[in-house]
Amino acid sequence: MNQIWIVLIIIAVLVTAGFLVALLIKLIKLTHSLTAFLKTTGESTKIALDELHEALKSIKSVSDNIHDVTGDVKTFSGAIRDVGENVHRINSMVEKIRSSALVEVSSLKVGFKTAFAVLLSNLLNNLLKKGGKQ
Repeated sequence: MNQIWIVLIIIAVLVTAGFLVALLIKLIKLTHSLTAFLKTTGESTKIALDELHEALKSIKSVSDNIHDVTGDVKTFSGAIRDVGENVHRINSMVEKIRSSALVEVSSLKVGFKTAFAVLLSNLLNNLLKKGGKQ
């Protein structure tokens, strides 16, 4: 009976050893697959990170260009504002000159009118005086 138990124990140990060997083989295959996966993933990640780095460089370049353009637009806007202020000043000067010219023309008109009236009055008085003396 002891022999039967020993044989059963040996069979159980052999069966367990067989399962352990099969398990060990599967674990080795899994380890190789996992290693290959990690290697592929690492390479893919490196490529993706390199592409991301290049994309970030491009975005920074675009951002710098936008910053430069914004500065140029601000400068242009300031120049347009200065031109507007100069046009306003010129318009004010032209308005002052026009007003001054109108005042002078009106003054000259009144002066000529008065001078002409005085001249006619004097001519008529002289003619009447000469006409009455003859």
